[in-house]
Amino acid sequence: MAYKIVVCDHIHAAGLELLRKNSNIELIEAAQIPKESLEDVMGDAVVAITRSSTDVGVDFLRVSPKLKAIVRAGVGVDNVDIDSCTRNGVVLMNVPTANTIAAVELTMCHILNAVRSFPGAHRQLKEERIWKREDWYGTELKGKKIGIIGFGNIGSRVGIRSKAFELDVITYDPYIKPTKATDLGIRYTTCFDDILQCDIITIHTPKNRETINMIGKAEIAQMKEGVILINCARGGLYNEEALLEGLQSKKIRWAGIDVFSKEPALKNPLLDMPNIYVTPHIGANTLESQREIAIQAAQAAIEAARGSSFPNALNLPIKESELPHFLKPYLELVQKMGFLATQINKSSLHSIQLILEGEIGKYGNSLMTSLLVGSLGSILGDAINYVNATYVAEEHGIKHEIVIKDSTSIYKNKVTLSLKSESKDITLSGTVFDENVLRLVSVNGFDLDINPKGRMIFFQNSDVPGVIGEIGTILARHSINIADFRLGRGNSKDALAVIIVDDDISLDILNELKAINACLNLSYAVV
Repeated sequence: MAYKIVVCDHIHAAGLELLRKNSNIELIEAAQIPKESLEDVMGDAVVAITRSSTDVGVDFLRVSPKLKAIVRAGVGVDNVDIDSCTRNGVVLMNVPTANTIAAVELTMCHILNAVRSFPGAHRQLKEERIWKREDWYGTELKGKKIGIIGFGNIGSRVGIRSKAFELDVITYDPYIKPTKATDLGIRYTTCFDDILQCDIITIHTPKNRETINMIGKAEIAQMKEGVILINCARGGLYNEEALLEGLQSKKIRWAGIDVFSKEPALKNPLLDMPNIYVTPHIGANTLESQREIAIQAAQAAIEAARGSSFPNALNLPIKESELPHFLKPYLELVQKMGFLATQINKSSLHSIQLILEGEIGKYGNSLMTSLLVGSLGSILGDAINYVNATYVAEEHGIKHEIVIKDSTSIYKNKVTLSLKSESKDITLSGTVFDENVLRLVSVNGFDLDINPKGRMIFFQNSDVPGVIGEIGTILARHSINIADFRLGRGNSKDALAVIIVDDDISLDILNELKAINACLNLSYAVV
């Protein structure tokens, strides 16, 4: 079965290549097609990849009746009607971390420009041919205090780089554990006024009701004379009228701004101020980040088309705003585990048990919903979604239960899926490292450490010499490249190899592997 994915806007060639090399993906490159003609290619599409050039609203969804997911290749979703997507059962995903380093480095660039007036000195010398060193006395970063609002992927990295400049770093973020900052030698505060007393303030929060106009006239009034303000996150986090007044009065010595409330900001009065450095929303504009955005968007589209997971979904019925940040990757992990387990099993399901250890035990219902979507998705395809998963499981007589256990493992949080069917049972365990690194750590009692993604061969065998060589020989003969090979050894005289390969595995190849004398069990899954 081929899934039709339409790429509506330009993305890096690396993402297109990833889509092309998947034999079960029909790629439609529609970036050159006029937007009013997209309906000609969207009729059978199951996933669309868009950027800011394509408005995703009622009309777009009307001509895309089979669409089940949209991947916004980037962070912002301002051009997407999220409510309409939700009403039409279309999952909306974005790619929030691919441009992290680009945004971090642009932030540092704006900070350095503000303290050393680099653009002004450059313009005076190059364009006006004036050599006046005395016009360009700056200040040093060393010893100054920088306040970072928001300490996520970008804010935390700005903090690390700020320490390298010997800045005194303090952060405010009520949604993180203080140790995330203090473990890096960065001060953490729950008092927003502490941030307002810094020499430099940079903001790295999402744009929502809580953060729009987070810095306004009252906050600027409390700041130090000559403060420097930086915003490379989202437009509107600083109130622009208050920002303009602060620049005019010189309360704000310099501002470095990459984002505006309304873009393109060609008529924004901030552009008239001599003490502001501006860039046209180029936080993600590096070759490296554009490549990574395209790859992550393509991978998300492939996984959504298969139904194995919906990475970084923004409109699932699970109310993620009410869930802690650390739980989100576990929702993706359990869905992938369920999708994988049913492919390995390939028989009628009797029961699904989800065993939770650690703090994630508080969120069993949300995790079970994701698990059922993954488990039933490989069987029922589009018939299963986050709204009906529980009801569909009950209709099919599939028992499902959540078991909460005290943690007995080395992992802070651990999820275990126990799936029973007519032919065999399977147990998978997994965890998440470093906030978003998904890992399978056990398969049917065999300890492993592997990323649950890609074309996966599960080869259980008698633990005798020569097996790995035989597997490698067969795959090499068919020009199948091995991307990863992990081996787990059990207490009995068995072993389990999990082999991730770059190319599709045919039935003939599987039969050759199965014919190896030491082979006890063989499964193949694509996640």
